Amino acid sequence: MEKVSVFGAGSWGTALSYVLAQNNHNLLLWTHRQEQADEINQHTNKRYLKDTQLPENLKATSDLSEAVEHGDIYVLAVPTKAIREVCQDIKKSLNRKILFVHVSKGIEPDSLKRISEMIREEIPEQWIEDVVVLSGPSHAEEVVQEHPTTVTAACANTEAANRIQDLFMNHYFRVYTNTDVIGVEIGGALKNIIALAVGITDGLGYGDNAKAAIMTRGLAEIARLGVKMGATPLTFSGLTGVGDLIVTCTSVHSRNWRAGNMLGKGKSLDEVLEEMGMVVEGIRTTKAAYQLSKAYDVPMPITSALYAVLFDNVSTDDAVEKLMGRMKKNEMEDLINLL
Repeated sequence: MEKVSVFGAGSWGTALSYVLAQNNHNLLLWTHRQEQADEINQHTNKRYLKDTQLPENLKATSDLSEAVEHGDIYVLAVPTKAIREVCQDIKKSLNRKILFVHVSKGIEPDSLKRISEMIREEIPEQWIEDVVVLSGPSHAEEVVQEHPTTVTAACANTEAANRIQDLFMNHYFRVYTNTDVIGVEIGGALKNIIALAVGITDGLGYGDNAKAAIMTRGLAEIARLGVKMGATPLTFSGLTGVGDLIVTCTSVHSRNWRAGNMLGKGKSLDEVLEEMGMVVEGIRTTKAAYQLSKAYDVPMPITSALYAVLFDNVSTDDAVEKLMGRMKKNEMEDLINLL
C-alpha cells in the first residue's frame, strides 16, 4: 500500500482517486474549495461526476499542507495553467523526495514547456525522486463506471514507471510503460487541438470523410512536431498517439470536441467557454503548438487553421477552404520523413 496525495479534484483527478482508493492505497485528494472537500467526504462529486458514488476510503482535504505532508507519491491533476502555481505552493512545505506523477495534457504558451519540464523548474531537484507522465485514451466518466481502460506511464527511469504501473493497475485499469516522455506528452497535448478541429467540422455539418481526414492528417502533424522535438515515431501509433486521438475526437465526453462543435455551429469563443464551464485544454494548447511549429519550422496546417479561428477571428468556413486549397503533396513522402 502506497501513501498518495492527488492534487486537483476535477473529473480526472477524482476518477484516478477512485482507482487508487479501490486499489486500497492510503489516499488523500486535495481541492482548493472546502465545500468540494466536504462533498467528496460524503462520497460524491456531482459537478464533475454527477452519477458516481465514491469509495468510502477516498478522503479529501482543502488544506494543501496536509496533502503535502500525507503522500510519498504526488499525482498532479490540475489544469496546465495551474501547474506552476500548485508546484510553487507545494514546495513551500516540502521536506523529502517525492515521486511526481502528472496526468494533465497541455503545453505552456510562450515558454513552450511540457508539463514535466514545468514541474522540474518549480520543484527543487533535491525533492524530486522522478517525474512520471500518466496518459492515454481515458475518459473519467468511463473509468468510474469501471469500463476497461488502458493508459501509459512514461518515464526515462523504468523503475519509476513500473512503480506507477503497479500503483494504478487493476482489473479494469490497465497500465503500460514507456520511456518516451516527449512523445507521450506531445501526443497527449496536441490531440486536443485535433479534437477541436474535428468538432468544428462536425458542427459545420460535414460528415465522416472530413472527420477521418482531419484525424489522419492531424496525427501526421503531431508526429512531425514530436519527432523534431526528440520523440520516438512509434509512440504516436500507440495509446498516447492514435489511441488518445481516437477517443478525444469521437466521444461525447470530450470537452475539446464539444467546444469545437459549438464553434462550428457559429458560437463565439467566449460563448463556448461560458457554456462549457470547465477547462478546455486544447484552446490554450493551440497557441503553444502554433508557436512550437514556428520555433521548430514544422508545417502544421490544421493547427495553423485552428489558431486563425481561435485568435485571428477567421471564420470556420474560410479556415476549412484554406486547408483544402493548399498545394499538392505526396502522402508517402510525408510519412517516410517521420522514420
